[in-house]
Amino acid sequence: MQRNMRVNKHWNKKFGMFDLVNTTILLLFSIICLYPFVNILALSFNTGLDSMRGGITVIPRELTFANFIVVFRNGLVLNAYKVTIARTIIGTVTMLSVTAMVAYGLSEPALPFKKPIMIYILITMLFSGGLIPLYLVLRGLKLTNTFSVFIVPGMFSAWTCMVMKSSFQQIPISLKEAMRMDGGNEFDILRHIVIPVSMPMFAALALFSAVGHWNDWFSGAYFVRSNNLMPVQTYLMHIMSTDVSSLAEKMSLGTATTANVSADALSSGGISKVTSMSLKMAIVVIGTAPILLVYPFVQRFFVKGVLIGSIKE
Repeated sequence: MQRNMRVNKHWNKKFGMFDLVNTTILLLFSIICLYPFVNILALSFNTGLDSMRGGITVIPRELTFANFIVVFRNGLVLNAYKVTIARTIIGTVTMLSVTAMVAYGLSEPALPFKKPIMIYILITMLFSGGLIPLYLVLRGLKLTNTFSVFIVPGMFSAWTCMVMKSSFQQIPISLKEAMRMDGGNEFDILRHIVIPVSMPMFAALALFSAVGHWNDWFSGAYFVRSNNLMPVQTYLMHIMSTDVSSLAEKMSLGTATTANVSADALSSGGISKVTSMSLKMAIVVIGTAPILLVYPFVQRFFVKGVLIGSIKE
């Protein structure tokens, strides 16, 4: 008995030390990863001229909202936000809807030509036609330089379809049969049984899709030419490559093309202390903060939603 107690005490001490070391290492790693974001946030709320002195770490030295005021004066930023929010919502809803219908059909054992369809979908996950064929197809469908170019190409996701299919196959067949006996069709089964049971999975996949739409700058850079269709991430990319000597003046007048501006345009409300670098920090915060705020509300769905369909009983 005493020997077992000594052994247990030894193991508890050993694992207690392991937990301590492991927690310390992970905590330090988290701080290292988090620091750049906190530093950017501090710089965005600090006056630009003061930031040029250096020494800003995690707390602004001269607190100001001038950087954000200048950014939101620019009409293109607000319009880019509208485009990004619209494409994120519409794109996520349409992708989940179309992919769910395809996945539900593939989850049914009686589906004709099920195997060839599965092979065809899997091929699209492994091989891509490339940028030029994609552009030619989109141009042939008259989607380029339209809002639809952000929605239509992403209405179906092969990876999402595979995850949904595995999840739908775990739903008891008796529930579906009961709905059919009550006169329900396949759409009724999908709407009243499959989707409610799979809500954690849908929440996790919706977040993945929303993040993809929000962070996508590629489509706006290559498939649209109008500034009115430019998403916020594409606009952010353009701002980051703008001539730093005139960025503040350009944005303060609400245009991205004006080059010659009087210094008086930046003289009110502390805006005279705005610099191009402080504006860039503010734009980075504006571009990333909204999607980051969504994570806490759907975090509880992550583990359960992603693992659904991965384990067979």
